[in-house]
Amino acid sequence: METLKDKCVLLTGATGGIGSKLLPLLHYAGARVFITGRNQEKLAALAASLKLPAQQMFVADISQQEEVTALKNIFFSVFENIDIVINAAGIGIIKPIEQLSTNDFLKSIEYNLLAPFLLIQAFLPAMKQQRKGLLINIPGVLGKVPMAGAAAYSASKYGLVGMMQSIREEVKRTEIRFTNLYLGGVDSPFWDNIDLRVQKDKMIVAEEAAKAIWFLCQQPASGVVSEMVLQPFNHQAI
Repeated sequence: METLKDKCVLLTGATGGIGSKLLPLLHYAGARVFITGRNQEKLAALAASLKLPAQQMFVADISQQEEVTALKNIFFSVFENIDIVINAAGIGIIKPIEQLSTNDFLKSIEYNLLAPFLLIQAFLPAMKQQRKGLLINIPGVLGKVPMAGAAAYSASKYGLVGMMQSIREEVKRTEIRFTNLYLGGVDSPFWDNIDLRVQKDKMIVAEEAAKAIWFLCQQPASGVVSEMVLQPFNHQAI
């Protein structure tokens, strides 16, 4: 396993249910973590809880190109290189097709597909210069197996998977690695605004989902975990 000590890590969606549990794991493993999210108050509180320097956080909506450019510039003003990009940001809109508005669909694409595209376009060039790096995305199980009501969400996540496979081909002569984590239901705030009856007590605990990402950050240099599937024990979709 690779050590995380002194690795330069970008964590997006840091204030989310999984991101907020992942940050302490990375921090106490010795990684130098730069965090970003859309909520300034939550981001500041998270940074303060670990005494993270103020210059290692930046409020940004990564679906907006100018904000991603600003994020990149600030990141490289603090860190000299980029070892790992973890994209834990995204949204979930689960509705039957007749209730799904055009805005719902476009919003899903914007946050779950366009945002990762902008993020990769901003940070991949530095990895290509280094000829190494690790990018971790979380398509979720609905990026592999569709579910009723998830037309917009699955479209965005299937698109993410295809995009990452294509980019991987572009850099296959380097040591840049790509990992997709297919999470099943996670007991996180993801479900708070979804009108769907779910059993959160049978879902994956957010801390365990975070540990899976922490583990993936330490995969051996001689290989790559291209995919990992983690689902609730009582609800295996794959």
